[in-house]
Amino acid sequence: MEALVSVMKVAKRYRLGKENYVHALRGASLSVDAGEMVAIMGPSGSGKSTLMHIAGCLDVPDEGEVWLGGRRVDGLDRSELARLRANEVGFIFQGFNLVPTMSALENVALAAEYAGDSRRDAAGKARTLLEAVGLADRMRHAPSELSGGQQRVAIARALVNNPAIVMGDEPTGDLDTTTSAEIVTLMREVNRERGTTFIIVTHNPEVAEGCDRTVRMRDGLVEGEIHPAEESAPA
Repeated sequence: MEALVSVMKVAKRYRLGKENYVHALRGASLSVDAGEMVAIMGPSGSGKSTLMHIAGCLDVPDEGEVWLGGRRVDGLDRSELARLRANEVGFIFQGFNLVPTMSALENVALAAEYAGDSRRDAAGKARTLLEAVGLADRMRHAPSELSGGQQRVAIARALVNNPAIVMGDEPTGDLDTTTSAEIVTLMREVNRERGTTFIIVTHNPEVAEGCDRTVRMRDGLVEGEIHPAEESAPA
């Protein structure tokens, strides 16, 4: 099976000063098949968020290749990358990144309008997805009025353009244990029912346990991976 996402020997460094750099990635590789739900874990500074951002075309590597849906994308220009992100990749962030002055419906519809839908079509898609994530009776509420429902809005927004893949950067990091478990369950339901691929950066082992496999990173490299069945297997 051809990988939906393939990141091959990517390197990335960021300038901190005139002669001072931090090497976030040092030749990391990752391959994710369509329909997988994959967690990326590692200590702070291991490069996991940078790897996800590059895989999702939020950033570009200094070296290496990035392939998405059978097409090499690391050489695309800014406008091409923006179109790709708008139509083919969804994002869920730890801080929700919702517009506070807009309702849940408006937040989700905005992403569809940005991708080219009419206001009417965007609103229709937003309603359908907010119903699917359990917010049918709260879609007119502002994010501040939703309490634990904010991440459900973020998930609906990530799905509104029917992306092949959704990237989650610590999507449960600001949530309590109960709400975190609900969000993981919701993402898994979306993964299984819609076939949406997920790559989730997390520090939470309980989030990783809900995924098909966990990729472990250290010092800018992928050092291995674990399947939940392997962890539970007797020695």
